[in-house]
Parts: sequence; structure tokens; C-alpha cells
Amino acid sequence: MIVAGIGFRKDAGIDSLRDALRAAGGEKTQALATAKDKADSPVIQALAAEMALPLHAVPLESLQSQVTVTQSARIQARYGTGSLAEAAALAAAGPGARLLGPRATSQDGKATAALAERSIP
Repeated sequence: MIVAGIGFRKDAGIDSLRDALRAAGGEKTQALATAKDKADSPVIQALAAEMALPLHAVPLESLQSQVTVTQSARIQARYGTGSLAEAAALAAAGPGARLLGPRATSQDGKATAALAERSIP
């Protein structure tokens, strides 16, 4: 299963999220994930509905336990991890998941996306 973790600023629109997901190579995404405090945002809800994908709201403690490739001081201070997109993807994909690459950023800099995959035996 491939999960796309999504991070975004408050002023991001759905085009920003689409662009970040496209930049991450998310064509085969089977689920979306973001921080629990962002999961009720209309923009991520709209993307999940448009793509007909489940959206996982990842609790803070699950984000904090993920080791990320990318390190952002702002995200570290807010979520206790280096990359919200990477941590959300890993947490939602489950134990044994691995990142398919570092986060990608939308052209406008308002959204990030990262893909994680877990092989299901």
C-alpha cells in the first residue's frame, strides 16, 4: 500500500496539494494522511473526495515517533518531527513502512507531499 503524507499551510489551496502530490510521484497513491489537527481542513477533505481515497488523521504522538529524511525547524517545533508529510505517510502506512523518497514541495511552497509504502504479506 502506498500512502501520501500531506503537509500544508493554512492558505494553501487544493491546487497546491495536487502540485505537491504530483511532484512526489503520487499517481499510485492508495490513501492520504496528514496531522490530526489538519485533517478537518476543507482543502485536504476536498482532495481526498476528488481522489476517492481514505484520509488518515495521524495523532501527534504517532508523528513524533517517525524518523524523517527532511528536517524543518518549524515543523520540528510544531509537530516534534522533521517533516509532517514524511512522518504522516510513514505513520499511516504502518509498521515496516519506508519512504519512497524525501518530501516534494508544491511550486508555490504552500504544500508538501511524501510517499511511504508498506508491503503487505
